[in-house]
Amino acid sequence: QGMWEAIANNRRRSLLLITFMGMLLVLLGAAIGGAVDPQNGIPFGLLAALVIWFILWLTATAGGEAILLASAHARKIDKPDAPMLWNIVQEMTIASGLPKMPDVYLIDDPSPNAFAVGRAPQVAAVAVTTGLLKRLSRDELQGVIGHEIGHVRNLDIRFMTLAAVMMGAIALLGEGFLRGMYYSGRGRSRASGRGAGGQFQAILMLAAVVLAILAPIAAQMLYFACSRRREYLADASSARYTRFPEGLASALEKIARSGPGEGGSELQKNRVLAPLYIINPRQALAAAGPFATHPPAEDRIRILRAMGNGAGFGE
Repeated sequence: QGMWEAIANNRRRSLLLITFMGMLLVLLGAAIGGAVDPQNGIPFGLLAALVIWFILWLTATAGGEAILLASAHARKIDKPDAPMLWNIVQEMTIASGLPKMPDVYLIDDPSPNAFAVGRAPQVAAVAVTTGLLKRLSRDELQGVIGHEIGHVRNLDIRFMTLAAVMMGAIALLGEGFLRGMYYSGRGRSRASGRGAGGQFQAILMLAAVVLAILAPIAAQMLYFACSRRREYLADASSARYTRFPEGLASALEKIARSGPGEGGSELQKNRVLAPLYIINPRQALAAAGPFATHPPAEDRIRILRAMGNGAGFGE
């Protein structure tokens, strides 16, 4: 029961995270609107924040998967192109109980890595690099695919897309306000008014500036914290599907030791895709802290090997 309880708890935390990020977005929009026009600007700023979020969400859900796969230069393959990979994806699909096998994509890159995309299990895709196929054994590759299928099965991709869009809307709104204030000088001139009205607007302006700076940082920290937790759960899912935690542990060891950019890899140059990979190619082996997208690889390997010795998530 332990694993399913962890997944249920993670979904509850995710709902709270999205709610809090939504409150940050609305609060930031209202504060910016009030700073620009204390009398009528608050509803307008709130509406503008929601419109920005809706446009970004629509873009991400309408064709987000295709955009991400294209940015990785991934090409869709069929079974004859990579029979072992295809069979493993099929096996993990059955083991996980997914209603449909994800599409399989290959990335021509010597650095070993993989990621999954898809807002729903019915429209998911798994992409792996040619370097991953060359370096991993069948058991190791199965562990990696099990991890990616775990993300799809646990609906991590849908949530992380929603959270990323929310985070992007907060960052866009805050940065737009600060840039506009800097270039127009509006903040200095409007906040200098006299009387109670001017003082009130100065307070609103100060609140808007503070929120515009801190809200994107807070949203990013929350997003990364949830991302790290989901990586642990995807590792546990892989161990459950494959019944062989050592396969993923050994694969993570090889991927982490390959180093960023080894062999002329382009993976670490793509900031948008980097957090989606099984190991962030822009993050060091033992990286930790509030701005790390993944848990330290060493910790993940240690936990997986503990599972193999009878510890970890229960049945």
